[in-house]
This record gives sequence, C-alpha cells and structure tokens, in this order.
Amino acid sequence: MARKPNQPLPDRSKELEGLSKAAILLLAVGPGHAAKLLKHLRQQQVEEVTRELAGLGRVRDSLQAEVVSEFYDVSIATKYANEGNLGYAKELLLNSLDAGIAERVLGQIQTQVQKTPFSFLQRAESENLLTFIQDEHPQTIALILCHLSHHKASEILVGLPMQKQLEVIKRIANMEQTNPEVIREVEQGLESRLSSMLMQATEKAGGVPTVAEILNLADRATEKSIMEGLEADDPDLVEEIRRLMFVFEDIKLVNDKGIQAVLKEVENDELALALKTASDELKEKIFANMSERAGNLIKEDMEFMGPVRVSDVEASQQRIVDIVRRLEEAGDVIIEGRGGESEMLV
Repeated sequence: MARKPNQPLPDRSKELEGLSKAAILLLAVGPGHAAKLLKHLRQQQVEEVTRELAGLGRVRDSLQAEVVSEFYDVSIATKYANEGNLGYAKELLLNSLDAGIAERVLGQIQTQVQKTPFSFLQRAESENLLTFIQDEHPQTIALILCHLSHHKASEILVGLPMQKQLEVIKRIANMEQTNPEVIREVEQGLESRLSSMLMQATEKAGGVPTVAEILNLADRATEKSIMEGLEADDPDLVEEIRRLMFVFEDIKLVNDKGIQAVLKEVENDELALALKTASDELKEKIFANMSERAGNLIKEDMEFMGPVRVSDVEASQQRIVDIVRRLEEAGDVIIEGRGGESEMLV
C-alpha cells in the first residue's frame, strides 16, 4: 500500500516499497547526484519519486544506511550478472575442460583480469580522494599515488601541505618493488575504512526543501518538465517548491541585462526595504546596474529607514523574487548555472 506523505517511516528497509527506497536513495546521495539520476528516469517515474521525496519526512541514519547497502548489493549483483567475473570463468572452464588444463588456462588469464591495486579509488574525484587520504602516513600516500594516473596523482600531491608533499615525494623517489601482500593489506584497510565512512550516514530529512535543492541543481529543461508534471496533481506543492528554489540572495546570479529588467518593475521604496538584509555582494550587483543618482537615492532611503520588521523585509524580497521568476519564464532573465547559458545566441 502506498505510503501517505509525512507518514512515519518503518524501522527496516524491507518494509518499504520501491518508490520510498528510491526517494531515500536520492536523499542519501545529495542534491547534485540526485539531479543527475533524475535525468535517467522516465517522466512518470520522475514525478512519482519527486512527490514521494517531498513527503518523506525525517529518515533515520540506520534506515538510510540499509537502503544504500541494499542498492549497493543489487548493483554489484547486476554488474556481475551482466559482465561475468573470474569465479564464473573458473566454473565455466572446469566444466568444459580437463581440470589440469582448466587450471593452467585460468592462471594465464587471471593476471590479465586481476584488478589494479587501489582500483576502488581510481574513479573518485581528486578533491574527495584528497580528503580521504590526506591524513594517511606519507608512505601510504606514496604507495597510493604510484598506482594512480600521473594526472590524478599530481592533483592529490598539490593539495597536500608542503611538508607532507616533500615526505611523499621522497618516498616515491626511493620506492622499490613493493611486496604484493603489503599492497593488498594496505588496499583492504583503506577500502574497509572507506566503506565504513560511507555507511556512517547522518540522519537526513526529505520534504519540499530537499526537492527544491535538487531541482535547483537540475538543468532548466528537467526542472520545467518535473514542475509541469506535478502541477496537474498538486499545484500547491509546485508553488511551495518554486518559492524555495530561488531565494532573494540568488539574484546575484542573474545576468546584468536581467537585473536591469527586474529593476524596471520594482519601486525604490520596495527595493530599499528588500536590500535591508542583503549581502554586500548582492548590493554591489544591484547598484552596478543602475545610475549613480538612483543608487544614491536607494542608499539614502536605506540609511534613514530605521528599524523594520523582518517579515516586511522578507515580503518585499519575495515579491522581487516572484518578478525574477516571471521574467525568467519569459526569457528576459538568465540565471547563472540554470542552463540559460546554453540557450544564448552568440
């Protein structure tokens, strides 16, 4: 039976339906990766999992870890089923050839398919990898760097403190052939620690803010498609998501032409009130797109305004945000990082 929005989650993942597990997985991987995953789903699936995520509520770390672990196990099993593995090859050879011949053939191919040491680190982003290994002993770091591509090893080395850079370089320069057993022992220890670190997930919460954060990182076409799909069933949810997706401070991401278009629709007293709690960066962006005289008038209004209620400031900011969203829909505003750059004509 489908779970109701914000209904308490069960203690075990086996009591969850697939849709709830998918929503928890999106929550676990973070907004950036979740936005990428949504691109691979069909439109109906995207709408269903987004709606489920919006009503997810708090997710205990133990339940989240269980869902992630289950997903990992299924992924590994699927990979082995699709690609085969050395164990499968051995079984096939033993069933097809004489045992002695099979063992010799297996020995010949084993070195060819043997995984590269530290292969579980090969695809990690350099920044994440640096965070993971930077506190290791210089000898361990040197051993790892020797098994990475020169490009990635260089990126890791640059990120280390100067003293540790020197220690690592000395050890790489003096490193001779390392015992395979030592390499395997170091590799297994690191892999175990990495696995434990990934499983120690902190408690997270789904809900509308999470959906808004994910859609903010999705491309414009994906976001528009999802919002249109949800609007037919739940227009209130769509409006709630939309208001959280772009906040007043994000106006600094709007292109200069767009800022000027927005300013044409905003009264001076409204703008002065909205800028009351704005960052210096946003204020500079706004003032740079108006005449010096107009900017000085706004600054004077702000200076002599006196104390104001936060709720009034937020209301003014939201009205300006609504203008930005409307102009973006009309194509008069381009927001950096929201896919607008690719639509520009040059």
